[in-house]
Formats: sequence, C-alpha cells, structure tokens
Amino acid sequence: MDSTQAINSAKVLSEALPYIQRFAGKTIVIKYGGNAMTEERLKQSFANDIVLLKQVGMQPVIVHGGGPQIGTVLQKLGKESKFIDGMRVTDQETMDVVEMVLGGQVNKEIVHLINQHGGQAVGLSGKDANLISAKQLKVTSDTPEVNASEIIDLGHVGKVTGINPNVLHTFLRSDIIPVIAPIGVGSKGETYNINADSVAASIAAVMESEKLILLTNTAGVMDGDSLLTGLSPDAVEDLITEKVIYGGMLPKVRCALDALSSGVHSAHIIDGRIEHAVLLELLTAAGIGTLIQR
Repeated sequence: MDSTQAINSAKVLSEALPYIQRFAGKTIVIKYGGNAMTEERLKQSFANDIVLLKQVGMQPVIVHGGGPQIGTVLQKLGKESKFIDGMRVTDQETMDVVEMVLGGQVNKEIVHLINQHGGQAVGLSGKDANLISAKQLKVTSDTPEVNASEIIDLGHVGKVTGINPNVLHTFLRSDIIPVIAPIGVGSKGETYNINADSVAASIAAVMESEKLILLTNTAGVMDGDSLLTGLSPDAVEDLITEKVIYGGMLPKVRCALDALSSGVHSAHIIDGRIEHAVLLELLTAAGIGTLIQR
C-alpha cells in the first residue's frame, strides 16, 4: 500500500467513526437473502461485515431466507414448487424439506462463515426455546362468480404471533451473534414456514432495535431509474397509493413500516448484490439503499 492508499484508508475509517459511536451497543436486525446468500464473494463479504459490526460494539442479529436452496432440493426430490402470491404452498413433505434446508444446511453455512471470519455465531430455529410463536397464515382470493372470498390453504405457511426476546438477549449478552432460521412453532407444536422479512421485522420490534436492514436483489425503492431514500412512513404510504411501490417490493416496505410503527428507529432496504453492502449503508454518509425513518 502506497501513501495515497493509506491516506484514503484513514479517511474511510475517520468517516465511519461517528456512525460507530452512534450505534455502539445498539441492536441491528439484518435479513439476509437473495444473491448475497448464493454468490461466494458476497457470502464472504457479508460474514466479514457482520464480524466487524460486532467488533466495533454493535449487536447484529441475523434472520435468513433460503427460497432458492429449498427449491433446488425439492426439484432433486421430484417435487414441484407451487406459489400463491409469492408464498410457497407448504404441505407436510415440503415442510420437512424447508426445515432441513433452512434449519440445517443454510443456517449452519452462515454460522460457519461468520465463525471463519473471527466471530462467534450460533444457529437457531424459531422452534428453539419457542423463539418464534406462529399460527397458520390465511390467504383469501376473491371469487366474483359467487360474490365472495375464497380461503386458500397454503398448508404450513405461518405468520408470527410472538417472539421470545429472552433467548436473543442471552446470546447478545455473551457476545454471540444469533443466526435465525424463519421457522415458527404453533400452539399445538405445529411447524410453520414464515417469510423471513416478516420474522426480521417482528424481531426488530420486540428487541427495540435501532435498525432493520433488508437485503434484496434490487437497489432499493425505485421511482423509474431514481433510487428513493430519506423517506418518512407517510411518504412511503403516498408512494404505495401512487403505485410507485408495487409488486415484490410492496411486502418488504410493509414489513419496514410495521417495524417503524413498533418503535424501530429506521429501516433500510439495500442491494445485497454489492460487496460490503451492510457496511456501506451503516458506516458511510452516502449509503447505498433506501432509508425509511420515523
């Protein structure tokens, strides 16, 4: 490294200092998914970012998805994946695969990567210590022929009804990074597959987190070619009404708004296809994604 590179590195560290001071001791809930989970360079980058956040005093909590990995295993088993409104129809056989892939393969890989980079991570399913309580998610579809709504059975697809924060506080007090598979447990011991964004938002709210960060495969909330950021909840609602926010971005934004309404200070929707996306968003003035804050 020559002197110019060294000076630039020092400037980067200096720019990060006020953010490190501001967020030291704060809980940061990060939903990890998309390309960041499947491309090797991005996986290494993410693990490095999480260890650094922990090292400078923040308290990261990771919630991960794993849709593509589940689809791959189901395909190998000769089982077709069916989706309704973006949610995987989950019969008992599919639920067994979901639990195996999310709670085993994907979760353990993330834990291993973080530990390889010098962190201390522990993998959890939402079933562990009743971390995530859930019930079956009911979806309705209009049936014009009979002027009524039809209830669609998605099987073992659930929604969060409660989070046990004591489990997470125990790990955070011990300087351990929790890595959570979005699997919930019902009142009668049923197992449910839950949307990871929704789980992350629920955990962020219960943990009174400083930030909720959702990694996606897009730059953030877009208006045409323009990235929107520095938004208030009211501004976001206007963008939804105006159909600027729609499709797959809509449920992510709704999760962000739910977290904010429950006391989370800010929510970030960022591009997980960029190396060190988490650090760029948290520790630089420019950031890289969409910031929504109360």
